[in-house]
Amino acid sequence: MAILLAVLAPGTSTSAAERATDWGWPLDPVPHVVRFFEPPESPYGPGHRGVDLAGSAGQPVLAVGGGTVGFAGSVAGRGVIVVDHGALRSTYQPATALVPVGAQVVAGQPIGSLQAVHSHCAPAICLHLGVRRGESYLDPLRLLPARPVRLKPLEGLDHGVEPGRLLPPSPGGASGARAGLLAGRGP
Repeated sequence: MAILLAVLAPGTSTSAAERATDWGWPLDPVPHVVRFFEPPESPYGPGHRGVDLAGSAGQPVLAVGGGTVGFAGSVAGRGVIVVDHGALRSTYQPATALVPVGAQVVAGQPIGSLQAVHSHCAPAICLHLGVRRGESYLDPLRLLPARPVRLKPLEGLDHGVEPGRLLPPSPGGASGARAGLLAGRGP
């Protein structure tokens, strides 16, 4: 788990309690993001008020942070779990609840299982994770620990290096080489 540092979209602020909360991913292993947060321009406007995370039927759904289960039931035939974390509230769907309303949960605790029906990603299966502070929807990915970085080779580019050969040190040292690569310049 990681310490929460950057919480909200531009123009919003956080309290010290929100910034100090430990949050973790709601699925294990860390899932692929199928659809990102798209904030609505108005309270009833179009958008995607959370993120969709790839999963599998019956996979355990974990509490992203400590709190109290505020709702565990069905909404329009879709299983929904809501955990109140003080000023923030996380929502998980479609999920079958394993915990009753009023239960105290900790980050990483199984609170439900992912349902195959009513998935936002049908015919695939995914968990929709939403987070709100009051009536404002937040980007859940800004609250979760960073996902592992997976580097892939750039295809179709000739870097002048044969596969398996090491590059010579750059004049700027390791950090200079890294900065050049990040800026799009070759070694």
